[in-house]
Formats: sequence, structure tokens, C-alpha cells
Amino acid sequence: MPMTNAQCAETNFYILEDVPSALQVIGRSVVKMKVVMSPIEMIAWFDLPGTPRPIRFRHEGNVVKVEMIVRISEEKIVGNRMKIYECQSEIHGQMRHFELKYELNTCKWFLYKI
Repeated sequence: MPMTNAQCAETNFYILEDVPSALQVIGRSVVKMKVVMSPIEMIAWFDLPGTPRPIRFRHEGNVVKVEMIVRISEEKIVGNRMKIYECQSEIHGQMRHFELKYELNTCKWFLYKI
């Protein structure tokens, strides 16, 4: 298992651990996120150029409102273009960071990391 090395911005200490999931630096802290890649039901709106903006989604029976989109990027893996949305919302009383992926060819949404 690969070793992960991440620096906490608040304390300037390095975190070194065996992690099967992903680590992401958000603001002043390191957030540990688990890779899920599960299909979800999504309600989204599209702006004039056609860029989708997620509003809320259902995952495992729970409805999650997307409160803030932190960053939007795009990736292309094996010719498959996907938009990646780094978001945050309050889930079960805690502010959580997560990533959504939108497959441009099939118009499918996925909860990628949480």
C-alpha cells in the first residue's frame, strides 16, 4: 500500500500514513476522503453555455443539497470527458467535502469521493 505524505497548513506538521482513500487539502486542513464512485440521482441546472451546476442529489436514500461548489475542473480518461465538482455541504450535522463527476457523453452523475 502506498504511503501518503500531506502537510497540514495550520500546524506545518506532516502527516504520514497508509491510506487507501484520497487526501485533499481544503483551506487550512487536510481532509481524508474515501473514493466511492457510485451512480447518483441528480437535480441540476444548466447555464447558457451548457455547463451543468448540481443542486441536490440522492445517495443511499439520503437527499444532499449542494451548498457550495469549491472548484470545477475537467478530465479526460481514455477519451471519456468528465466534469469534476469539488463541493461542500452539511451532511448529518457536519460540514463535509465531496467530489461529484458528470460524464459528458452519457449525461450520468457519480458521487466520486466523500
